[in-house]
Amino acid sequence: MTASAIPHGPGATAWAPETVTAEPYNAQTPSAALTEPVTPVGAFFVRDHFGVPRTTPGRWRLRLGGTVAAPFDIGYDELLAMPRRELDVVLECAGNGRSLMTPRPPGLPWGERAVGCARFAGVPFRVLAARARIGPTALEVVFAGADSGTVHGRRTAFERSLPLAVALHPDTLLATHMNGEPLAPEHGAPVRLVVPGRYAVADVKWLVGARAVTEPFTGVFQAEEYVYVASRGTPDGPVTTLRVKSLITSPEPDSAVRRGRETAVRGRAWSGGGVPVRRVQVRAAYEDEEGYSDGGWRDAVLGAPTGAYGWREWSCLWTPERPGRYRLLARATDEHGHVQPSRAPWNAHGYGCNPVASVELVVV
Repeated sequence: MTASAIPHGPGATAWAPETVTAEPYNAQTPSAALTEPVTPVGAFFVRDHFGVPRTTPGRWRLRLGGTVAAPFDIGYDELLAMPRRELDVVLECAGNGRSLMTPRPPGLPWGERAVGCARFAGVPFRVLAARARIGPTALEVVFAGADSGTVHGRRTAFERSLPLAVALHPDTLLATHMNGEPLAPEHGAPVRLVVPGRYAVADVKWLVGARAVTEPFTGVFQAEEYVYVASRGTPDGPVTTLRVKSLITSPEPDSAVRRGRETAVRGRAWSGGGVPVRRVQVRAAYEDEEGYSDGGWRDAVLGAPTGAYGWREWSCLWTPERPGRYRLLARATDEHGHVQPSRAPWNAHGYGCNPVASVELVVV
């Protein structure tokens, strides 16, 4: 799929995602769209491993099996007839910001815009799990997408597991709608998994299967890909919960602002696991002969939260007193005390990159 193929139906926008790779199609959210409280569908970032499979609502079936007493399958219309929940959820690719790491790890060269916040509606997976009657020895649920391809020389489907408690959480959804519209093909239509508070690798698209298992799942995308690997080369476990993070959405990088004129610095901040952001601090550092001088941290004003899993707008007024180059910095702190680091810990795949947000500009 190419960028021009992105649908522009009701609620969509003329903003198009910025292509990172054409085949398969991967694209990040344009800067302008990140100023919106809910990211428009037509601008939302796309992460695709194998290409969009051919799935239609009329032929879609989801099979629930494994360690269950009553395996069954369900169709799209039956799922739509069930009571739904609607949640604002930040989706962030685990590799978002990878290009900021030094040395840059392999993988898609994401900037900081493989992220967005959307309003997802769907049926809690626990409702279907109760019907299947998961056995008492089950440890995890493995979710399977309709997409597949070759990884490390082996043909594999995209599968990812969740601990049983996470799979059965009331906010883990079999999502059918995004921002009030049926899911678009590149966003997982007809049905995708949405696991709020976790990196988007957990949100299996084009969902066609769920099976309860009694042993830890060791599939390619669980034990080989999307795992933290430190410099010593030893896996530290799979990518799971979102790390606390912020973005500066205004002013834009390399823009010019007037000396002595009050300037609004704005952005978004979020964290994982349903833990809210409680503080955002902003700093303006001036560039002199010795580098950037410390301007001191100031508290930003936080906007109202958009639910447990959405992001928060923040803003701070800044009046530059002298001309020259500046670096604006922002760091978020969540209710558990997690703070964005000055530099994200390096790992071999570039996952979980959440350093202090930074924008360079000039004052004239």
